[in-house]
Amino acid sequence: MSCSEKSREREEEENPVGSVQKHVEGVSRNGSSVVPSNQLSIDERVLVDPKQLFIGTKIGEGAHGKVYEGRYGDQIVAIKVLNGGKTSEERASLGSRFVREVVMMSRVKHENLVKFIGACKDPLMVIVTELLPGMSLRKYLVSIRPEVLDLHVALNYALDIARAMECLHANGIIHRDLKPDNLLLTANQKSVKLADFGLAREETLTEMMTAETGTYRWMAPELYSTVTLRQGEKKHYNNKVDVYSFGIVLWELLTNRMPFEGMSNLQAAYAAAFKQERPSLPEDISADMAFIIQSCWVEDPNMRPSFSQIIRMLTAYLFTLPPPTPSVPLTDSVEQTVASNGTIVEFSARARGKFAFLRQLFAAKKAKNSQ
Repeated sequence: MSCSEKSREREEEENPVGSVQKHVEGVSRNGSSVVPSNQLSIDERVLVDPKQLFIGTKIGEGAHGKVYEGRYGDQIVAIKVLNGGKTSEERASLGSRFVREVVMMSRVKHENLVKFIGACKDPLMVIVTELLPGMSLRKYLVSIRPEVLDLHVALNYALDIARAMECLHANGIIHRDLKPDNLLLTANQKSVKLADFGLAREETLTEMMTAETGTYRWMAPELYSTVTLRQGEKKHYNNKVDVYSFGIVLWELLTNRMPFEGMSNLQAAYAAAFKQERPSLPEDISADMAFIIQSCWVEDPNMRPSFSQIIRMLTAYLFTLPPPTPSVPLTDSVEQTVASNGTIVEFSARARGKFAFLRQLFAAKKAKNSQ
């Protein structure tokens, strides 16, 4: 079940292998189309015509491929070219990764997910998406340091991310690599979209996943192998690994600091997994916001909230804040009160009630686990 209407139907065409520009910097042609087509399970309707695909300037690079600005027909797009691999095992693994990413991206649609346009498997493994002219959240945060985001902006970004993740989880998909580098700003910098499904997996396959995946500073502790598993035993985890990562991202949105500052990636991983350390919360953070963050990155995954709960908590907290200028019209569920300085403050009794209920639930689970 998708998060919006079904993807547009595309014409099925059996075109011969087209000529993707050969001068693309760093793209290896060695083994780029070695994955036999009969092993791919990509719906033919999502395949693009490589003859209409033109690759331009490189705009990003990751462990498994490079991203370019380009054009598909008359549309400006982002083109992700996946590495082909050098050995037969690498090629098989990367081919499977490509298929998985295409299938999942074509399956879900949401306004806070980067729009999937199509893919092609020959002569290169390519994924085509909308091109967002804004920068990544990581680059944007670095560009404004030491300033921090306006609280309303930070919370609205957090809500965008939570809604995208709620959509993925509703479709049984775990992202596994939620971090600011994979969050892209729109041109007006008013909203955020989630990108890069390269490490995403269906939740039903978690027992077969490699545990140590994703990026260390944002990875949930249960993703690390804390003990050597007996032969035949498998590592299990669920979609709450994304909730932990979201907690770290939310902390960054509020502080504009790198999590686990002064530590290497491995030191950060060790501190989180074996010492139960977390980034320090600002002294002036509200009790409600501290509760949301701490509930997301708590050690026990079963005690972490779902993204539906996170959305409700963040929305409730927004209602408690003074309105940004100019003031926003109030809804029926929100009352006004006048502070001692004459400032109009919005609050919602129902919002406060939600926090009280969630705190009680959190405390009950904690007490039960400590018995």
